[in-house]
Amino acid sequence: MKRTLGTCYYPEHWPRALWSEDAARMADLGLTWVRIGEFAWSRLEPGPSELQFDWLDDAIEVLGAAGLKVVLGTPTATPPRWMLTRHPDMLAVDAGGRPRKFGSRRHYCFSHPGYLEECRRIVTLLAERYGRNPHIAAWQTDNEYGCHDTVISYSDAARQAFRGWLRDRYPMGNGGDIDALNAAWGNIFWSMDYADFDEIDLPNLTVTEPNPAHVLAFRRFSSDQVVAFNRAQTDIIRQHSDAPIGHNYMGRVTEFDHFATGADLDIATWDSYPLGFLEDRVGATPDRQRAYARQGDPDFQAFHHDLYRAVGKAGRWWVMEQQPGPVNWAPYNPAPLPGMVRLWTWEAFAHGAEAVCYFRWRQAPFAQEQLHAGMLRPDSVPAQAFHEAAEVMAELSGAPEVTPHQAPVALIFDYAAEWMWQIQPQGQGLSYFDLVLDHYRALRQLGLSVDILPPATRDFSGYRLILAPGLMHVPDDLKDVLNAAQGQLLIGPRTAARDADFALPVPLPPAWPGLDVTVSRLETLRPDMPVTLDGGGAVIRWLEELEGNANVVLLAKDGAPVAMSTGRVTYMGGWGDAETLHRLLGDLCRRAGLATMNLPDGLRLRDTGAERFWFNYGAEPLEFEGISLPAAGVLRQPRPAGA
Repeated sequence: MKRTLGTCYYPEHWPRALWSEDAARMADLGLTWVRIGEFAWSRLEPGPSELQFDWLDDAIEVLGAAGLKVVLGTPTATPPRWMLTRHPDMLAVDAGGRPRKFGSRRHYCFSHPGYLEECRRIVTLLAERYGRNPHIAAWQTDNEYGCHDTVISYSDAARQAFRGWLRDRYPMGNGGDIDALNAAWGNIFWSMDYADFDEIDLPNLTVTEPNPAHVLAFRRFSSDQVVAFNRAQTDIIRQHSDAPIGHNYMGRVTEFDHFATGADLDIATWDSYPLGFLEDRVGATPDRQRAYARQGDPDFQAFHHDLYRAVGKAGRWWVMEQQPGPVNWAPYNPAPLPGMVRLWTWEAFAHGAEAVCYFRWRQAPFAQEQLHAGMLRPDSVPAQAFHEAAEVMAELSGAPEVTPHQAPVALIFDYAAEWMWQIQPQGQGLSYFDLVLDHYRALRQLGLSVDILPPATRDFSGYRLILAPGLMHVPDDLKDVLNAAQGQLLIGPRTAARDADFALPVPLPPAWPGLDVTVSRLETLRPDMPVTLDGGGAVIRWLEELEGNANVVLLAKDGAPVAMSTGRVTYMGGWGDAETLHRLLGDLCRRAGLATMNLPDGLRLRDTGAERFWFNYGAEPLEFEGISLPAAGVLRQPRPAGA
């Protein structure tokens, strides 16, 4: 697989005379891909049925004639103003009952049938016109589903669609089984029983917290609406084009199931903004934010690379938008260290990316993103990303092609578990995403490469260590498959803690076959109340009382068991701090026969089929066991035998 570079371009923003010059400069730089069109609906259709595709015809021809491959985006993330006049109720509604407004983007509700038909219409027009165009080498549906909190809508359209979704989920004849829903949700509590599906409202504006089963059902429904919206577009495109289809997901957007959405796509792409995410989404401490302000978190981007490799069909994934310099939307927006754009690019390739595309070609001098850097300044002078992309292109000419390699460690990530933790965190700031990221970070600090897998996985062959922390609902067949796998298995805290409708199961969790462990009670801990462990480390945030006759692996200083195991299966009954996770995972690696390292903060490695990559996220040069790396440095080596 050849590694390629690209950029995101908006011909509608620039004079027609500039297009040929831009295309030639992109080609001279060595770029392969250029994404266009995803925000251009108002130029394609300035008024209802007033179609103006000639400019897009010209842009595609200019780019293609320069040897560039075009990724054509569907423009459904930015419906034009006249669309709102035609469908005034198409706007999403927030949890407070307030409709979103026109004036930016993603101003639509996924459940609105009229807007969905408008989307089908414009996508059909694009697919019919460009589906066999030789310059269109890939498609992108919409843009960043879920960004700006736009999945969950409390609109009238969502209410009606939710009721229909529930009838299908609890079926009886043609009308649904309301008694089955009442029983599954436990609606006898607080006299919440319904006599008919039409009585069920959306779970917002209740006096106190709504029924968690009700909220979970609504979250599943909202995710399914994204899947259906995306499928409506892919079904149309496939009728007219054989080019692969992708969608550009975002960092830490978990409101919809990306695995389910990805099932209808060929390529998973995501938009990587390491500096913006550090301030906005990582959840790092102020000291860590300062230490990595110009580099980004050493594990956050890598986590998403591995996640979207799992979302992509047959592991196909790209970075569709790579941060090129300062952005405009985070609390603080520093510039990257020299070399960081190059490092981010190589890190994506090390995790299997087919392409890295920089956002954007030229910085816009107007509107919301005028302070968002591009590969060129607004005056067309090359900026940092241009020069570092040229450096990567020179290095690619002598680099071997990507060869896939199964990592020794599998980490299960489940979007539904994230929703369940959000619905019932039981403590301030507790998050499934953070729990999984903490485990991923600890694995990386041990020098391990990781494959992230969906909860639908039923084959764990070849993995020597499997992790499923916090996986709230575990179907019985997944328990059986995990028990039959050959590798060491780590579950908990909160693994198998609920059934599919958010009820506590009996026997009490985890009720894991062959593991004599029961969670008899749990508590959440204040930040100033860690529970110290015998031998070092502490439990923070979440602690479970464990009963049973399994072997004790970790013990609190007061003598209470914190982690217990039988055979290959270990249950962790708390949220371990960094030292605890290092101890626990290091011990499991020894049992699994996995060699580990103790990497200094900021140094990370990734193994591919043929290469080992070292990345220094630090702001200073670094040496480790004979490896020397400059600040923001990358080193490629042949992969050691047996690694």
